Amino acid sequence: MVCGYSKNHAVWWKNDGSDIKACSKAAVRSPQLFFTPHISWTLISSSKFAARFFENGYALDTASNCLYFYGQPEIYVLGLLNSVVADSYLAVLNPTMNFSCGVVGLVPYIEKKCDDVNKIVELCINESRNDWDSFEMSWDFKKHPLVSYSTNKISTAFELWSKECAERFNQLKANEEELNRIFIDIYGLQDELTPGVEDKDVTVRKADLQRDVKSLISYAVGCMFGRYSLDEDGLAYAGGAWDISSYDAFIPDEDNCIPITDEEYFEDDIVNRFIEFVRCTYGEETLEENLQFISDALGGKGNPRDVLRDYFIKDFFKNHCKIYQKRPIYWLFDSGKKNGFKALVYIHRYTPDLIARMRTGYIHPLQSQYRTQIEMLNNQIDEVSSTSEKVKLKKQLKKITEQAEELGEYEEKIHHWADKMEPMDLDDGVKVNYAKFQELLAKIK
Repeated sequence: MVCGYSKNHAVWWKNDGSDIKACSKAAVRSPQLFFTPHISWTLISSSKFAARFFENGYALDTASNCLYFYGQPEIYVLGLLNSVVADSYLAVLNPTMNFSCGVVGLVPYIEKKCDDVNKIVELCINESRNDWDSFEMSWDFKKHPLVSYSTNKISTAFELWSKECAERFNQLKANEEELNRIFIDIYGLQDELTPGVEDKDVTVRKADLQRDVKSLISYAVGCMFGRYSLDEDGLAYAGGAWDISSYDAFIPDEDNCIPITDEEYFEDDIVNRFIEFVRCTYGEETLEENLQFISDALGGKGNPRDVLRDYFIKDFFKNHCKIYQKRPIYWLFDSGKKNGFKALVYIHRYTPDLIARMRTGYIHPLQSQYRTQIEMLNNQIDEVSSTSEKVKLKKQLKKITEQAEELGEYEEKIHHWADKMEPMDLDDGVKVNYAKFQELLAKIK
């Protein structure tokens, strides 16, 4: 039993939806009910039926059905629809995957004054809301849970978070089982049904070390760009006038360009910025311990800094696209498969001169670094006598030469775009804007 905070789509409803209503293919039904509280459920589901409570601010969707009330019995009905009683009736009424309004409307309704039902349902909604609000996809996200606890060790924060999740999970399970018991008694089905709830049917999440550490890294990147701030809860910046002076505990990246390279070519690369975030958040004394904990959680071996660098190069953007459903807000400028150059930017801080600044501030210096490395490696190859050492150096030379060539080709594209000073209208959405710049960006998979 969850509330409807997991919806991630936005509706263009400017001027009371005039643009949508003007479209000949649009079918706007019951607009008087838009953005009012309701119960909803997925029309087609291969799993168990589940109804959700939506507060103010949500529109109807063709992929779901909605139930509206003019009084206040909806909490009671929500409890009924999520009980084993309703589930057993629906299994008989419609043994398919389609849960239409007509089918759900056939579930027998026995209204009985029972304050416990409303109280327990409210508790379930609150538990589900607290779970959903713990991660950044929630509109009401405040701060990452591993940052919220007063501790200087991420391992301790994760232990506290695990305990909180387990308590929430067990409480929600107990609440749902109590609702089942109440409705079984109301419907007189003691001989047919049992109130037990399987763990897999409890909708809140338990702690997951790797998932939660990756989400901490995502939150850290948000702090690097100023989307979030250690000084305040919720969104700190998502458009408008940019003011870096409003950040204190951790200062965001000034130029909105954070390079990701397989070697430490820049002091402000993403690994160093992340290490600084960990230092500012948890303190200097536990820095190495915290970095090791993160490295272990990611499943990496070796130096924690190398593990972090590998994660940012190979997996961060892929995970970001997955979380944001292929509508990334941190864009990855990417020269290609050789990892000649990668850099993240935050689209809400995009300005038409960003690509030009990226070219002169990062791409040109990196090209110079590559030339220096190639020259140095050629000299070392000429000087060493060990065959194995020569093989190692030649392998390294081949890699950097290929990166330099890839970056040279990429620089030509960047040069063209830098001269264009292309503007961006955020109202066009990520999909349209990403397509516009696609030859400079990593492919979204």
